Amino acid sequence: MECDYCKKLEKYNFGDYICNTKHWIVFLAPQQSNIGTCVVALNRPAEDLSSLTSEEWTEFGKLVGSLEFSVKQSFGVTMYNWGSLMNASYLEKPPNPHVHWHFIPRYNHEVEFDGLTFEDPYFGTMKPRPFRTLPDKIRLNIIDVIKTNLSDR
Repeated sequence: MECDYCKKLEKYNFGDYICNTKHWIVFLAPQQSNIGTCVVALNRPAEDLSSLTSEEWTEFGKLVGSLEFSVKQSFGVTMYNWGSLMNASYLEKPPNPHVHWHFIPRYNHEVEFDGLTFEDPYFGTMKPRPFRTLPDKIRLNIIDVIKTNLSDR
């Protein structure tokens, strides 16, 4: 990771670093049942969405467009789910929430990548997907493809 704050985020296990902007850090999530699943974390301490500045919201909007475009180009995603879920941080004593977003690509078809088949059997529903971890080499290849297709939209 490139910045001091990134090191603090390692304890949250958001995943493998992909890139950062002025205000946000993008990680490839550990959970890859749906290929291209990412976590986008604010690069400063903040406990809730109401504490975001206008500049952070504007940059987040641009990052959404860029990340969605990249994953669409990379893997042919059908649609996207975004969620800001910080429930687990309230299981800590004391709670230590951090603003972040879960970006979950959804697919109505199989995706073949690096010899693996990715399926989204619960497309169109909110059912939890089985946890899928990948070998480091494949995770790095996914990151490379996402980075290649990222744009400054």
